[in-house]
Formats: sequence, C-alpha cells, structure tokens
Amino acid sequence: MITIECNICRAQEMSRYVERGTLDAGLTGKDWIEENESDVEVVGDLVYSKVSQNPARWVLAVPADSKIKGLEDLQGKKIATELTNFTRRFFKERNIDVEVEFSWGATEAKAVSGLADAIVEVTETGSTIRAHGLKIIYELMQTNTQLIANRKSYKDPWKKAKIDQIILLLKGALKAENMVGLKMNLPKDKIDDVISILPSLNFPTIASLHNLDWISVEVIVEARTVRDLIPRLMNAGAQGIIEYPLNKVI
Repeated sequence: MITIECNICRAQEMSRYVERGTLDAGLTGKDWIEENESDVEVVGDLVYSKVSQNPARWVLAVPADSKIKGLEDLQGKKIATELTNFTRRFFKERNIDVEVEFSWGATEAKAVSGLADAIVEVTETGSTIRAHGLKIIYELMQTNTQLIANRKSYKDPWKKAKIDQIILLLKGALKAENMVGLKMNLPKDKIDDVISILPSLNFPTIASLHNLDWISVEVIVEARTVRDLIPRLMNAGAQGIIEYPLNKVI
C-alpha cells in the first residue's frame, strides 16, 4: 500500500524543498514563493474566509516623525526586513537605490532605534506597527496561503490525483469555517414563511416527518447570521431548531 508522508518545516523554506523535489507538495505563503523565486506549480489559493480576518500584507513603515513620505524619499536609505530578495527587486524595478539588510526579528525596533530608516514587515491590521511608533506609507504585497507542487511530481498521474484531492478537502474545510448547519421542524402550512427568510447556500433540504402535517427543513447558512435568524424562524413557526458546526463544505 502506498502511503503519504508529511513533514513540518518553516514556511520560509517550503517552496525551496518543493522546487527541488525533496517534497512533492507543500503549504506556504505567496510571499515566500516570491521571496525565493521558486519555480513551483501553484495548485490553489487557500484564502481563510472568516469575516473577522484581514489579509496579511507586507508594508513599508517608517517612524511616525520621519520625513520619509513616499518611496522616492528612500533613495540611499537603509531598510530592514526578513523579505530581502523581494524588497530588493521591488525597489530595483522602480530605480530607487536602497540598502536592504536582513532582520532576524524585532524588525519594528530597528526603525525606532535608528538602526534602519524604514522596515518592510508583514501585518494584518497594522496595530502592532502603530504600537511601536511607526506609520505605514506603502503596501508592497498581499499574501495568503497557497498549496504548491513540484512540477515533475504534478505530472505524475497518481501524485496529481492525491494533490488535487488534498486541495479539494482543504478548500472545503476553509469554506466551512464561517458556515453552520440549521435543522428545524415546522408545520407544512408554514413552509413558505420559513423558506422566504432562509439565506440558503443552495436550496434547503425538506423531508416529511411521521406526522404528515409536519416537515423537517435543513439548511447551511453563514454563522454570523444565526443570532438574528433563529428568532425570526421561531416567529415564522419553526420549532426544535438545531445548530451544528460543519467540518467541510464542498
């Protein structure tokens, strides 16, 4: 029997291992694929869909009192970042001569303490950057998790089928993150009232009950709507409402 083996490594390294064929496939960020300039097959974007989450962004930030207002003001300046290769290419493409040095951590402090004129750092809300007394003056890139495959491995029919299966299940799990199932009973004569207020993913499932005057209705909805939706369903005649989490929606 052929088995699938899994390994854990840093996101920064994953695309190199996949490009070399050490691993057939892996999960990493779009940012680290760009940083390593890896020649890999991007099988699919895995966008985390929770409403509360902001996209991860690599931004250029400077001290709040800095005279640097835009990219051109960085001519001849020093930038600290973990994303060195991408940052060098970014400024080279714009004919802006900067010195980019690798930061091993605590990157925000480099600008505050004067060790660098600016930083390129990843953030979601920008709150951590502002808390360090910095201001964002430019967004270089938005990034998200991607499933990547070695190009040679992805041409192998068996491996391609397994990789495609993994991406299907991962996307299903992500889609289910902000969805829940609702199941309820109601009199047949209330069906139109209930259906009219259900924000169904597709169409609700309706089944007859032992009591032929009653039916069961099951539907998938966004979790954030449930708080207001359940009272409305009850007022429309629904009873025995059950809310349950979902593992995958495919």
